Amino acid sequence: MLLSLRIENFALIDHLDLTFGSGLHVLTGETGAGKSIILDAIDAALGGKVTGRAVRTGEERASIEATFRVNDLLKSWFEQEQIDLLDEDIAVCSREIVALGSSQRNRSRINGVLVNKQQMEGLRDRLVEITAQGQTVQLGQPSLQRDWLDSYGGVALLKAREVVSQAFTTYQQAAQALEKRRHSEQQRLQQLDLFEYQLRELNAANLTDPDELDQLEQERKRLSHSVELQQQSYQVYQALYQNENGEDACADLLGKAENLLTDMARYDEQIQPILEIVTSALALVEEAGQQMNAYGDDLETDPQRLQEVEDRVLELKQICRKYGPTLADAIALQQSLQSELEELTGAGQSIEELAELTETRKAALIEASEHLTQLRKSTAQGLEARLVAELKPLAMEKVQFQVGITPIAPTSAGSDRITYLFSPNPGEPLQPLTEIASGGEMSRFLLALQACFSQVDSAETLVFDEIDVGVSGRVAQAIAEKLYHLGRHHQVLCVTHQPIVAAMADQHFNVAKQVVELHKSQNGKGADLRTIVKVTPLDREQRRQELAQLASGQVGSTENATTEAAAIAFADSLLEQAASLQAGQAGLPPAEQPKAKAKRAKSARRS
Repeated sequence: MLLSLRIENFALIDHLDLTFGSGLHVLTGETGAGKSIILDAIDAALGGKVTGRAVRTGEERASIEATFRVNDLLKSWFEQEQIDLLDEDIAVCSREIVALGSSQRNRSRINGVLVNKQQMEGLRDRLVEITAQGQTVQLGQPSLQRDWLDSYGGVALLKAREVVSQAFTTYQQAAQALEKRRHSEQQRLQQLDLFEYQLRELNAANLTDPDELDQLEQERKRLSHSVELQQQSYQVYQALYQNENGEDACADLLGKAENLLTDMARYDEQIQPILEIVTSALALVEEAGQQMNAYGDDLETDPQRLQEVEDRVLELKQICRKYGPTLADAIALQQSLQSELEELTGAGQSIEELAELTETRKAALIEASEHLTQLRKSTAQGLEARLVAELKPLAMEKVQFQVGITPIAPTSAGSDRITYLFSPNPGEPLQPLTEIASGGEMSRFLLALQACFSQVDSAETLVFDEIDVGVSGRVAQAIAEKLYHLGRHHQVLCVTHQPIVAAMADQHFNVAKQVVELHKSQNGKGADLRTIVKVTPLDREQRRQELAQLASGQVGSTENATTEAAAIAFADSLLEQAASLQAGQAGLPPAEQPKAKAKRAKSARRS
């Protein structure tokens, strides 16, 4: 339930603080006074669209804050979104709108937590239901009529619709895969041949090591220069270890140096470190010489192996030119081609298998759609009976209403076209609602529809913007009683021009524009003027004046005192009649209800 509304610099409102209670609240005032701005502010606080003129002229930002008391059903939503409630059951929804030249920036918060548009809209649907007289245009949309029927069906129907949506998605995926396969079959076969040829060539090359080519190049160099390497290795061996030409080898010279240093170390210990270095060097040179000798002995010319290496190098270079540029790239392509081949063959699924899968999923979709249709037919019967019952008290005693369910091709919302069929007069055939209903009938239908949904909707606050446009007399009285009855179980906010409706309110607000003087102009020839919207809660005396003004439009004028007196008397009669009606709705004994009903009808005819 909406507890309070705080508005700063929104449209024509500079500052406004309103508090609300339970029951029926009405907002009245002259046409264009700004009544709908209040409802727009509530909508904006809950994430609704705002125009580029939402920020008051001359200001940089606007803010709206709506405070609600939430019920137990809503608490689970807050737990799911991990947003803490204030004082256990209070939710504050706020919206800040900052003007940025030709654009604007919006920020929404719930209990101070910054939220996105989807989160705010999810909460909005659970807090408030807004119904406007202009929505009668939407009544003709089959998709909206279908959504209303499904919502009336409750959780079971909505779950069945979700099953249909999922089945439709999986069917579409299978059908698209099949269609894609059929349309691209020729291209697929061409690609398949190419990929298979490339993969055979790469597989035949037996590619395993990305460094194989570098290793083979090294081996080829060694094999092609084996004779030179043998000669050079022998020369190195002689230089290091054993020289056959009578010259001292490196090891011989180091041995001589070691002997001399050994003799010297006997007389001077400082020579010992040098002796150790030379001894180590001698050991290393001897080791190098022995390894060099072994290297030369093992080194042999192998023309056959050289040919094998050269052939393999040539093969790998051709692979690199075609699929490289490097061997690693060719190996990566080989793996990629294997995946491409699996995809082109449908991961093992042929056209026939895809066609079979598509038919299976289509059958599942049809089965789910048929179940949804049965639920809709059952729900339609309940909605028809309930809506007719809600319309009869609205001066439509002979009305007929039927939910037409026509089969169509399956969609994500099922295989039904929903059409609301309507006949306000006996003997007239049922026809689509928007083709036969008048403006007043559409308004009453919308109100009755909302009354039906109030029994299944979790929203505690119902908002009606001029739902009574185009009606008068007995019909206006019936709408007033319906709104008051809704107010017994919900909080109802209603913008109205009907004095009969306004008289039934539990709380009455007057909305008016005022022109205020901001400050004297600089040239001293006048003052800067601004228009603001003021909202005033009315006491009983103020309500008399307001109702009289709504009825005659001449209260406060000195030109016709007789008309003003009559208007005041009419306002008094409306308030008295409303009190009587409210007492009856509060629970008169069954024996007195027919008398009260007759009294209300007589009073309405006088109105």
